[in-house]
Amino acid sequence: MVEEKLPKVDYSRAVSNTGDRSKIIRVMKKAMAGESITVGFIGGSITQGSLASAPDKCYACRVYEWFKESFPASDVKYVNAGIGATDSQFGCARAESDLLSFKPDMCFAEFSVNDASNEHFHETYEGLVRKILAGGNRALMLIHNVRYDDGGNAQLMHSKVARKYDVPSVSMQQVIYPELENGNIDNRLITPDDLHPNDLGHALVSSVIISVLDEIKKEAVFSELSESIISSNLPSPETLNAYENSIRYRNDSDGNIVSEISGFVKDEEPQNDITDIFKKGWIASDKGSYITFKVKGSCIAVQYRKTIQKPAPAALVIIDGDRENAKVLDADFEETWGDKLCIENVMEHGEKGEHTVRIELDKTHDRDALPFYLVSVIVSG
Repeated sequence: MVEEKLPKVDYSRAVSNTGDRSKIIRVMKKAMAGESITVGFIGGSITQGSLASAPDKCYACRVYEWFKESFPASDVKYVNAGIGATDSQFGCARAESDLLSFKPDMCFAEFSVNDASNEHFHETYEGLVRKILAGGNRALMLIHNVRYDDGGNAQLMHSKVARKYDVPSVSMQQVIYPELENGNIDNRLITPDDLHPNDLGHALVSSVIISVLDEIKKEAVFSELSESIISSNLPSPETLNAYENSIRYRNDSDGNIVSEISGFVKDEEPQNDITDIFKKGWIASDKGSYITFKVKGSCIAVQYRKTIQKPAPAALVIIDGDRENAKVLDADFEETWGDKLCIENVMEHGEKGEHTVRIELDKTHDRDALPFYLVSVIVSG
């Protein structure tokens, strides 16, 4: 399938968790029978296809093409819900709208270079996995990408979730990174920045995933599987699991939670696609502008735009009137690669109940390059 001459790697190391493959086999058997299937991906910039020369060169599309070529009798549909610089916490909040609403039969989740390896992302990743698996027969494979300069990722933490829920998982840390570390592959052959693959790098990543799918397909050809629906009952979570049922509020779905507003206005421009990230929010330019939300939950996060265009404004987030402990949302982004959709946790595992979230424009300049952009409020727990 892949025309590029790929660097040599040890595909026998690809599986980080074998897991229960029965749901994937069920999807493959459905495709073998000529039924249509939908293959969906959710993740960060690598899934979106960052630094691939064209959308069909990214690893996700290459894996989709494998399904098409492997099951020619099936009408295979493709959903790519990758958004750059986002993590599994945001993934929980948008999984339904961006991925699951398309009723995928087979899902791939990729957040191991976007999540930090800590307890917070253990919980958010578990929430995402639970949300996907709640679909009964819906199949899932986890993808652990890796930073190519130091081998870092959140695989150790994510693997706890994979084992807990018996989910098949594939690791680039185990297959690709050792060849870089040993000098068998030059980093610049597959990545210009040690994070995002180029076309050859995307081809290599997809080949690791496909090596496992090929194994499972062989199982599918010779196995017999009952047609009964697999139970969607999940084991008890191992974290507090506040994020599984996160709700994201934007200006077209605010659920009447805006209680006060002055100076902030709705952004009414249409959103072209999910990667058109600075849409359906609220905009303010004048110091003192404010917007207050009344929400119910125990975890609250605010999404806003950090911009490379200077100078940039800053806002305060005040929870339940506690101005002394207000958090600052500084729109000034010190990186240079572009504007970022930033998520700021302003309450984590607080008291479960109703809370007020006041966002107040606190610092402006005479020549701010852009107004302050509030993208959404995400409530969990």
